[in-house]
Amino acid sequence: MHPLLNIAVRAARRAGDIIARSYERLDGVQVEAKAPNDFVSDIDRMAESEIVRIIRKAYPDHGILAEESGSQGGGDVVWIVDPLDGTTNYLHGYPQVAVSIAVAQRGQLMHGVVYDPLRQDLFAASRGAGARLNDRRIRVSPRRSLDGALLGTGFPFRAHHLVDPYLQSFKALLLSSADIRRAGSAALDLADVACGRLDGFWELGLQPWDLAAGTLLIREAGGIVTDFEGDSDVFVTGNIVAGSPRVSKGILELVKAHLGGHL
Repeated sequence: MHPLLNIAVRAARRAGDIIARSYERLDGVQVEAKAPNDFVSDIDRMAESEIVRIIRKAYPDHGILAEESGSQGGGDVVWIVDPLDGTTNYLHGYPQVAVSIAVAQRGQLMHGVVYDPLRQDLFAASRGAGARLNDRRIRVSPRRSLDGALLGTGFPFRAHHLVDPYLQSFKALLLSSADIRRAGSAALDLADVACGRLDGFWELGLQPWDLAAGTLLIREAGGIVTDFEGDSDVFVTGNIVAGSPRVSKGILELVKAHLGGHL
């Protein structure tokens, strides 16, 4: 395992321990609203602090972009951190949460980890070295069309003006596939695409810490990740289509048809 990936795994597991220990005593968790329908807890901050501490101890000169504390430092290497993806799920005791940590070098994703602390599933990837779930090599689904596909998505709960066109895309994809899941943790949804649990995924308005590790996982597992225009740099808009090559193409066609003119 590459030394950078090793530190990412260690940090993700330590943050996951904090999340898992607090999961059975949610009545004691302190919560603030950052914005309408956007929450942060003291557990988010504790998990992020532990991740940053571990990174800083190993690589004091690296930059960090973290959801709760923002951008710290700079340089060629930047760690992109979401300490608790799925905070609303976590606060309701809904068991779909993840820690997401990615490492970018000169703007290129090099390593990524998504850790599910409740199931203890560890997804990890390094550029050019493939993707793994625990000790098993993973690949995206071999499905060749939307027909029979199980898709994942995320609702535009912050961008209410996009709800109607989004629902049009949802309807079109529901009628073209087997079914759709909305689980509430984009990082974990992307990891599920990487290992074939989901055939494809789409969502709009995500942040770099939501996307980074999952994007690398999917690409290293043989999948495609683009924005809604088919461009590969999803970090510009935060809009993402992902999946096996044929499924992602099918999702993109319907998303462009219903959402393209509204963004």
